[in-house]
Amino acid sequence: MTTEDQPAASPPADTSLANRYGSKKQPLPRAAKRGIAVAALAVGVGFMAWVSTSNAVSAVTFKDIGYSTVDATQAEIDFTVTRDPGSAVKCALKALDSKFAVVGWKVVDIPPGEADNTADGGRTVTQRVSVRTESLAVSGVVDSCWVPGSTK
Repeated sequence: MTTEDQPAASPPADTSLANRYGSKKQPLPRAAKRGIAVAALAVGVGFMAWVSTSNAVSAVTFKDIGYSTVDATQAEIDFTVTRDPGSAVKCALKALDSKFAVVGWKVVDIPPGEADNTADGGRTVTQRVSVRTESLAVSGVVDSCWVPGSTK
């Protein structure tokens, strides 16, 4: 009878997780956690301050009040503009059809006003502007307002 050759015994595979993936990571020290929290809080407060002041220093704001369609060739847009009393302003207006396509566009000049004794000191002015249209408009809005020559 012959005996079969026995394969050489291989060492057993170590299946512990520590040997396979490495030892457990050390947690962050308490001071490092506190530093990260303080830095995140500072970034959050800085962002909120930037957001609140960027809106406050805007030179011109506007608000749509309403519109009316005179006929298929004309629409009237009512809006208010708030700006420094001594500043001239330009506003771009647009009339839209039922598919939100622009059917009329106009840039209007709003002359500088004078400070007065009203609650806002003459900063707000109300305008009604007629815009010629190429077809029936179902909406009229202010697209944007700006101070001519400013970088904003």
